[in-house]
Amino acid sequence: MLPPVTFRPWREAMQDALYAPDGFYVRNLPGAHFRTSVTAGPVFAAAVRSLAGRVDDALGRPDPFDVVDVGSGGGELIAGLPDVPARWRLTGIEVGDAWPNDIEGLLFANEWLDNVPLDVVFDDRLVEVSPDGEERLGATAGPELLAWRARWWPRARRVEVGQARDDAWSWAARRVRRGAAVAVDYGHTRSDRRTSLTGFRDGHQVAPVPDGSCDLTAHVALDSCADASGARLTTQREALSLLGMSATRPDRSMADTDPRDYLALLQDAGAAGELLDPRGLGRFGWLVRAVGIPDPLTDSSA
Repeated sequence: MLPPVTFRPWREAMQDALYAPDGFYVRNLPGAHFRTSVTAGPVFAAAVRSLAGRVDDALGRPDPFDVVDVGSGGGELIAGLPDVPARWRLTGIEVGDAWPNDIEGLLFANEWLDNVPLDVVFDDRLVEVSPDGEERLGATAGPELLAWRARWWPRARRVEVGQARDDAWSWAARRVRRGAAVAVDYGHTRSDRRTSLTGFRDGHQVAPVPDGSCDLTAHVALDSCADASGARLTTQREALSLLGMSATRPDRSMADTDPRDYLALLQDAGAAGELLDPRGLGRFGWLVRAVGIPDPLTDSSA
């Protein structure tokens, strides 16, 4: 006789599928399954280095100065930061790692919030899911989830409730005593809400099955996260442009006089174009929360 199928709310199932001892992120590195801004090229790390430099200057160049990379994966961002001063303390945080409680510097979370497990509600009832992805309706959602739904996503039957992401980002941002907390992610706001829960495996989008075999992700309600944490919301295109990124291609004549540098600059321009593309990575949201310093991503600091 087959054992009964177990149904659980999506948040519980997603938590185990991604972060249990045999979960997807315990056994896999993100770069093996999907492309991120960090893996698009060294120009992204250079832009984060520029941002960290602005925060460092605003703080008066303390020793140590913290740079904390949340959801660091294989450590590509930390390893790619150019010209890092010896007094900078670089920390990558992944599943199971301890968080620093008193950060003076920059906390940077690239595509972390989309993997924070969330509840799904349909007509005010929790959506439950089995390990093979079959869904059913469960009990009425709790008052906190329904209050979030009423405020941030009121005119839809199926809602991916962002309360858990709001709580996670607010908690993370409070680790910064002085400096800045920045989260970068794909998402939506009231103007373009849409359900998006899906899976990724080996570079391909797949059905969201919470059995540990694939990444599980959903767009972040960026406006809600900004409101909960006191952050300012801008786009990746705007942020990276303020940090000096440009997709301008080098002059073709350089190919004859300095072909190696020409090819390197050409590759950087291509990566910058991808990161700034308003139809792609440039649409990502940046949540910026300055603590005890001016906003490091404003025209006045450029």
